[in-house]
Amino acid sequence: MKRLTVSQIQQKLIEISDEEDPFIAAIDQDERKGVKQLLKRWRKHKQQEQLLQEKFMQMTAYERKIRSEGFNCIAGIDEAGRGPLAGPVVAGAVILPKEFFLPGLDDSKKLSEKKREEYYNYIKEHAVGIGIGVIHAHEIDKINIYEATKKAMLAAIVDLKKLPDFLLIDAIELTTPIAQQSIIKGDANSVSIAAASIIAKVTRDRFMKNIDKEFPQYAFKSNMGYGTKEHLARIQKYGASPYHRKSFAPIKNNRFVD
Repeated sequence: MKRLTVSQIQQKLIEISDEEDPFIAAIDQDERKGVKQLLKRWRKHKQQEQLLQEKFMQMTAYERKIRSEGFNCIAGIDEAGRGPLAGPVVAGAVILPKEFFLPGLDDSKKLSEKKREEYYNYIKEHAVGIGIGVIHAHEIDKINIYEATKKAMLAAIVDLKKLPDFLLIDAIELTTPIAQQSIIKGDANSVSIAAASIIAKVTRDRFMKNIDKEFPQYAFKSNMGYGTKEHLARIQKYGASPYHRKSFAPIKNNRFVD
């Protein structure tokens, strides 16, 4: 049998997922440096995939326990934008199907923008339901950011097409008749909350990029409203826009542009 080229081996490895595959045993005996490097990379990639799968399974523990108690429609709830000086606080509510599987899903802050967009599209395609709640800066100034966050979360639940029978919420308790559990660092420990964090983060980032076109002097598309050194300097120079939170320091000490 003619020996395969390194390029041919590389193509064949793409189709193989099992370490026990006879082809792996065969090329393990190949002394060519290129083949050994290919096999090393393949094994490393498979190891990383396995770790992501294990992490995902760990993150389904809350959902599995809740389903075992008789609940069938679990909504994960999370927010994006509590800390920025400008823009809304956005909450996401996501109901995932029982068979949902997305290794690599994690707290949106731990993911690259490209990966967040990829996961956002996947979640939108496969979720049972998605709800969004948005509370803008002027209302945040009236009721404070904590109350605004809770209001955004409740709005996201109402926005769901299907009413959940259980809520998993990131670090907040809501006043609602629906059964719930608040989880500290829930976006890193529950797939439902992690999915909600991605929906909320991408939705809010898109909003900030959009208002950047209206107020380019604040560079919202790069700072997303957070108090970076550059953003603070621009507020000092131009004053605050209608999208800035005037109750937040140090903006409340600066002149405003309305």
